[in-house]
Formats: sequence, C-alpha cells, structure tokens
Amino acid sequence: MLERWTSPAQRRWVFWLCMTAVLGLCLMPPAQHLPSTGWDKANHALAFAVLAVLGLATDPARAARVLLGLLAFGAAIEVLQSLTGYRTAEWLDLVADGAGLLAGWLLARWSGARRRTAAG
Repeated sequence: MLERWTSPAQRRWVFWLCMTAVLGLCLMPPAQHLPSTGWDKANHALAFAVLAVLGLATDPARAARVLLGLLAFGAAIEVLQSLTGYRTAEWLDLVADGAGLLAGWLLARWSGARRRTAAG
C-alpha cells in the first residue's frame, strides 16, 4: 500500500512517529479538544488499524511479530494509563486494539492481493 510512495526508511519513521503520537494521546489528561471518533473503543480500533498498516508496510515478512508487538504495546499503554491519576485501564480497550489490528491486517492483505493482481 505505502511501498509505491515511500522508501523503507520513510515507512519506519512514519510508523515510529505514529506510535509515539498514539502513546502521547493515550497518556494525556482527558480534554475536549483531543482528536476523537466520539467513542473511545473506536478511537482504539482506528489507532491500532493505522499502526498495523504502517507496521506491516515496514516489515511485511514478520507480520505475526509486528501484530503481536503492537498488541503488547496496547497492553503496555493500559498499564501506563493505570499508573496515571487521570486515566484508567480497561480490558475492552485492549480488545478494541486487537480488533483494530485485525482490521489493519485485513486491509494490508487486501491491498497486497490487489497490487499483485494488477501487476500480473
């Protein structure tokens, strides 16, 4: 999906920048002006779908490792949120993260299959 427009180094930078942004947004005190879909679980799913697409574009040969690493990242965010005085950890957030990872994986697979069909 992104391979056509970016180099591997650029994809890695975008992936790590996005991970940093997700971590920052998840640990910021709640505010009305944060970007949101309007539903917390959808926010989690969307963020992790984007991370999955970017992570898989960065290292497609290690899809399982990328996705498991991102799920662990989601779990770490929940632990860190539980340590703040203004956020709480929720198991359903981790489920939403997993749903987003699945959606991102499916999107990446669909995009790859479509690209292969067009090429040949």
